[in-house]
Amino acid sequence: MDAAIVPVSPITPIVNAEPPSSEMQPNKRRRKKSAVWDYFTVETVGDGCIRACCNQCKKSFAYITGSKLAGTSHLKRHIALAICPVIRQKNEQTPGLITRSATGQPKKRYRNASTPFDQEHCTHEMAKMIIMHEYPLHIVEHQGFSEFVKTLQPQFNMVSFNTIQQDCVALFLREKQNLLNFISGISGRVSLTLDLWTSNQTVGHVFLTGHFIDTEWNLHHRILNVIRVPYPDSDAAFNQAVVSCLTDWNLENRLLTLTLDESFANETLNGNLRGFFSVKNPLMLNGQLLIGNCYARVISHLAQEALGAMGETVQKIRESVKYVKTSDVCEDKFLEVKQQLQVPSTKDLFIDDQTKWNTTYHMLVVAGELKEVFACLETADPDYRIAPGMDDWKRTEILCSFLKLFFDAANILTPPTYPTANLFYHEVSKLQLDLTHAALSPDPFISNLIKPLKEKFDRYWNDCWLVVTIAVVLDPRFKMKLVEFSFTRIYGDDAGMWVKMVDDGIHELFSEYVSEPLPPPETYVEEGNDGDVPKNEMPEKGIIREKDPLQEGSPQEAPTQDESLQVAPQEGSFQGSSEEVSLQGTPHDGSFQGPQQDASLQGPPHDGSFQGTMQNASLQGPPQDGSFEAPPQEVASQDPLISIGDGLSDFEVYISEFGSSQQMKSELDQYLEESLLPRLADFDILGWWRLNEIKYPTLSRMASDILSIPFSVAAPDSVFDTDRKKMDSYRSSLHPVTVEALICSKDWLQYGASSAPEFGNGIVKMEY
Repeated sequence: MDAAIVPVSPITPIVNAEPPSSEMQPNKRRRKKSAVWDYFTVETVGDGCIRACCNQCKKSFAYITGSKLAGTSHLKRHIALAICPVIRQKNEQTPGLITRSATGQPKKRYRNASTPFDQEHCTHEMAKMIIMHEYPLHIVEHQGFSEFVKTLQPQFNMVSFNTIQQDCVALFLREKQNLLNFISGISGRVSLTLDLWTSNQTVGHVFLTGHFIDTEWNLHHRILNVIRVPYPDSDAAFNQAVVSCLTDWNLENRLLTLTLDESFANETLNGNLRGFFSVKNPLMLNGQLLIGNCYARVISHLAQEALGAMGETVQKIRESVKYVKTSDVCEDKFLEVKQQLQVPSTKDLFIDDQTKWNTTYHMLVVAGELKEVFACLETADPDYRIAPGMDDWKRTEILCSFLKLFFDAANILTPPTYPTANLFYHEVSKLQLDLTHAALSPDPFISNLIKPLKEKFDRYWNDCWLVVTIAVVLDPRFKMKLVEFSFTRIYGDDAGMWVKMVDDGIHELFSEYVSEPLPPPETYVEEGNDGDVPKNEMPEKGIIREKDPLQEGSPQEAPTQDESLQVAPQEGSFQGSSEEVSLQGTPHDGSFQGPQQDASLQGPPHDGSFQGTMQNASLQGPPQDGSFEAPPQEVASQDPLISIGDGLSDFEVYISEFGSSQQMKSELDQYLEESLLPRLADFDILGWWRLNEIKYPTLSRMASDILSIPFSVAAPDSVFDTDRKKMDSYRSSLHPVTVEALICSKDWLQYGASSAPEFGNGIVKMEY
């Protein structure tokens, strides 16, 4: 069959189509881009004749006649200049109805290049949306949501429940691999918190969160695992959860501390975990830092017990507040009495949330400021018969003074950024001191109220005092001075013994870090050197050599390595090995020029890094790396009046004896002896240690681990909770792997998601 011949004559444009361009094929259409077509519609009125009809006034204008194109300028003027009567009438009623540009013309529409539709990418973004906003996975089966998505993108094929569940788990696995790679690249230890959530199905969910400081000295905390335990009341219920976490994240030898909620952390559980860690994980400081109780839960239990001790009075005040706030008539009477009494308080009454003890504290404070109003309301309103008495208000005021201590102590955990460990000492020690003094109060009401609270807090203090003191010692604003000051107030005459225990403990912990291998320093070989001379190496672990007293007062600093390597002999002298260069002291003219004092006395550190002149290497012995040979002995000449060498053999013996008795200071001792930094409120302790990491290589590793220790398992929005967290029924019905994927991924995504899968060697895997 012969192919059909395409006519060359102009085709008839269809409605809302631009006329064919001379550069376009006649059978192709071009989309109109002018903003004028928001107000006009093209109509075919005859063969080869197309007119533009105004959508408002229905007036038609010439557009295409045969092969002649009229353009759109006259159409724009019809709209922009309000020639259209309908638009002009609307402008008179609503000025500024039509948006115009600075030239009075309608704004142009700019269309971006069309993005090709990607079903897989859209599904990935939907999974991320569900995770980040905790939408139910069954949202993909909701008719309203399906129709909404179809309206946005008709090409999208709504996925099933199983598909979106798999996509959420796949996203979780990708982010888990990336986080695993990140944690594996950190040389320091990781501390864990363990929290237990309950559910209506009587099964528990263990939340394990990792806390660590990265190589850039940023503090991180990430939810690592959410593990379902069928019998949460069992003593061994948490062992398997901890084992799974350590195995998943390769932390068997890197765990420093584990912080628990004291509500379920009994002695049996602690003993089981200690026994497990003693086998699987090396314990620092004989395990004294291993198990800790949740600081927020301890404070919450103290506050609840204090409120419970005055339960009848608190309930009476709560009912009084409820009486006023649940009736507009009663509230109006209350405000009227308040105005008559001219009570200066500007706070409004509110009913507390009994699941948050801080709301009860604030309710009591506000009600106490309005106690006169409540007393007079009983006269103004005959139906109000539950006004607290004056004794009730006095006791409530005392109660609120101690609740304020608890509130201030817990408030350190409410900021969105988790606090470093050094910030807890002040709050914990202050609370210990205040409770001690209150328990000894001559007022029987105060002493009876506080004694039970102090006994409970004493147990917490006995468990945590060493770790919180070590953490504050690593704060260069306080060091041991704050410990000495506060212990004197807490322990009185026994303070010296407790201060010594802190000093011994931190030195013992530092010794354990000294015994560990340091990461290899970055080295390079300078061009032009025959031997391998390492640069930028660390000094001997944990040791800083005291400055030579013979050098004190010398205005000249010890020569740098580069300067020492540039000591060139005079013409005609022997240029051999390094030590021979350093021992040569006579120029070619025979005059003696001894070595500089600084160069001859500066000794090399034991790590093999070379500092000073080569002669010093012969005085102090060769470095451990063996890069220098033994110093040559002084050789006798045939002439009895002349000796070959520098003639300082006796001086070498003197220096060697002096060097052997020279005191060696550890990094920790030097750090403690240095003066305190100014106590600034916005002091960045992690930034300070980052700047001093080279000066204190071993101590900085210890500080990185200690400052990341978490003292609380509670999130900022759960610090004041009175009940344990509960998993909702919907999530409890999902597969355990899905629950872990949804919760962990949400936590990780808030720090930024990866753009592409990075599964590496496939370490992370998940099985249903």
